[in-house]
Amino acid sequence: MPNYPSAIRSYLHKRAVATPWRINAPPAGLFSGAVVIPSLAESANLPQTLRSLAANPPELLARFLILVVVNHRGDGPVADRSDNLATLAAIPGWRQEYGLAHLHWVDAASEGMELPSKQGVGLARKIGLDLALQHLDFNQDDPLLVCLDADTLVQPDYLPALTSHFAASRAGGASLPYRHCPAADPEGQAAIDRYELFLRTYVLGLELAGSPYAFHTVGSAMACRASAYVAAGGMNRRLAGEDFYFLQQLHKTSGVASLAGTCVHPSPRSSHRVPFGTGRSVGDMLAPGGGQLLFYQPMLFGIVAQWLATVAGHDGAEGEELLDRAALISPHLRTYLAQAGFAAAWNNLRQHNPDQGKLLAAFHGWFDAFRTMRLMHHLTDAAFPRIPPEQAVPPLLEQADCSTQAGVGGMLEQLRALQGVRG
Repeated sequence: MPNYPSAIRSYLHKRAVATPWRINAPPAGLFSGAVVIPSLAESANLPQTLRSLAANPPELLARFLILVVVNHRGDGPVADRSDNLATLAAIPGWRQEYGLAHLHWVDAASEGMELPSKQGVGLARKIGLDLALQHLDFNQDDPLLVCLDADTLVQPDYLPALTSHFAASRAGGASLPYRHCPAADPEGQAAIDRYELFLRTYVLGLELAGSPYAFHTVGSAMACRASAYVAAGGMNRRLAGEDFYFLQQLHKTSGVASLAGTCVHPSPRSSHRVPFGTGRSVGDMLAPGGGQLLFYQPMLFGIVAQWLATVAGHDGAEGEELLDRAALISPHLRTYLAQAGFAAAWNNLRQHNPDQGKLLAAFHGWFDAFRTMRLMHHLTDAAFPRIPPEQAVPPLLEQADCSTQAGVGGMLEQLRALQGVRG
């Protein structure tokens, strides 16, 4: 094995994805970064993504490996198989057409090379990231691993913003600004605007609550240092939500910071490939008889804020006493925490973390993004049903010292500006 740093070498030996997958041909030389693009039946969209990447500065494109993982499950639809085979046949031509000398690909679509059943985008990302890791240059700076999707466009400042960010940031991971591409019709536009507003409102609520997990988790808009990737255990294999869990783990192990200076543009289309996420939510809203997406009540973020403040000011309290304080905030909060085993977990954290700073960090490792989201679901189901965005968003904007614009579109533009979207 080449002379990788010990942590990289250990990861590749113990946790990297195994054969049969490989890069189509050995890339020339080593790279300071890699952009990994899973592609499932994207022959119509992938060329646009590659064209947008090709508009980045040539001197940076020369330093980045671009790796497309063409994939489907062995039990995937025939149409997906045909599209993927067409993609594999077309990539060499696209490589020449767009001048992407370091464009390579992984065949996870031909017979015998498909993903196992019940696998999907998580494994596809992992295949690409693990293979790319072996072609990075560790002799100077910590190289980068960047996640993109085959239906997502980037700007000419994409690679410059990534390299500038990681040159200055102490965090190992990054969440990039995003703005969905325009939809093909008014109904689709209304659906994607509403969904993006929901995502942004949730992050704003977490920020106002003081949660360290107040960052966007969009699979086509995340990146990390190679060292942070292996410290987090690599990409997970989830069929959906792989981005959420990966960024959560990155935050726990090396931190996640919001990047500025560029914007990625995911597709607004509907899809039922995965059980939840953008495509599913848009598809559900557009389906005959589909309802409109509703939002969390603003007061739920207030409950989270009070709970986090209670723990931060624990004054040496044991778990049961903190549960009693939680009951004063909301009896539903106490029920949720008791069911999650908070008291025993807190007492264990106190025992192993006498330093207060480390104790609070350990608490946020326990009360992580997933448990926060589960709490929001619990409160919603128990007593606070979801409400329309016209009721949910303005109170949060007011807390953020923003006046409220009319309608979903107006509120969305306000949140985009507030959260650093400039493109």
